[in-house]
Amino acid sequence: MTAHTLTTLEALEARYAEPGAASLAKEVDYLHPHYRAFVEASPFCLLSTVAGGQAECSPRGDAPGFVQVLDERTLLLPDRRGNNRIDSLRNIIADPRVGLLFLVPGVDETLRVAGTAQISVDPALIARCEVDGKAPATVLVIAIRSVFFQCARALVRSQLWSPQAQIPRSALPSNGTILADLSRGGIDGHAYDEAQPERLRGTLY
Repeated sequence: MTAHTLTTLEALEARYAEPGAASLAKEVDYLHPHYRAFVEASPFCLLSTVAGGQAECSPRGDAPGFVQVLDERTLLLPDRRGNNRIDSLRNIIADPRVGLLFLVPGVDETLRVAGTAQISVDPALIARCEVDGKAPATVLVIAIRSVFFQCARALVRSQLWSPQAQIPRSALPSNGTILADLSRGGIDGHAYDEAQPERLRGTLY
């Protein structure tokens, strides 16, 4: 800690103005039909979890509406195939609190949802989330506690959807390069990169 580190709520609030009426009015404890439209249009969200004093964030994505609305207070999030680390699921077992941030391509506002999650293997819910006959291993049943839209400033500043802001993947280290270096040559980075396109096609679901 330094003299420039804020450590109290009073010191933090002193740095900011009071939130405006709109900032408070937009938050509700259920999925209003306007907010439901965001969820159903979104092909991508970020899932945040916390456990053991550590917070984590994980991407989730599929066709728009992949996060299903069970009712105005409940969402279903299928757990598609991944790397089997199941970090987020382990966290939820320890602490059910979750946050979701929904993005819609071309839309600068985002939607924030906070709540609690349970990990379900209910056959009916699993079947409901199948894609081309392929079922998720589990489904998160998320009880909504808070929902509101986040204003456009962050995405406008970042120019996230602007074609001019995009960079070629080759401008950053490849996955194989990263793995080869971190494993000190234990993983063949070139072979990993070569196999990646087919691996992705074969393991999306």
